Amino acid sequence: METWEWIVLAGAVAVVVVLAAALIRIRRRRAHLKDRFGQEYDRAVAGVGTSTAERRLSAAEREHHDLTIRALPSAARDRYLDEWRQAEARFVSDPPDAVRAAERLVERILMERGYPEDEDLEHRLALVAVDHPDIVERYRHGRAMVVNDGRTEDLRKAMLDYRAVLEDLLQTERTAA
Repeated sequence: METWEWIVLAGAVAVVVVLAAALIRIRRRRAHLKDRFGQEYDRAVAGVGTSTAERRLSAAEREHHDLTIRALPSAARDRYLDEWRQAEARFVSDPPDAVRAAERLVERILMERGYPEDEDLEHRLALVAVDHPDIVERYRHGRAMVVNDGRTEDLRKAMLDYRAVLEDLLQTERTAA
């Protein structure tokens, strides 16, 4: 073989190696994001496409790394559970007020744990999904039930969703990987 043929062959091999490495990196990142975010990954991809969703979720993961997410002290957990029981008890006499109280309670827990208060709900939920991917959809569903026409059945579903979110957020053993 001529020298120029060896150079072309070496260049072609180098391109193949670089492309293979890039493909492996993309697949690893995708698998990591799918494992970390679960259903939230699928929802994000369905909403904005794979590359945009992966960029957003990766950015949320990086931003989350800079947050100080903390477990609640047992006194705070007990206080929140008492407030939750009060909201549940109010549901019988005033379902809309009980659901609003439940939503405010979840918001306060998020802030006390260290999640930022954010006008952009999807951004905030992406940060929460880093630690709690399985409850973010319940939170969304609860909010959607409140926005509906306020039927008692929808408000009951919202309370169930908020209860699941609250219970997950109050778990002390659950921390970010």
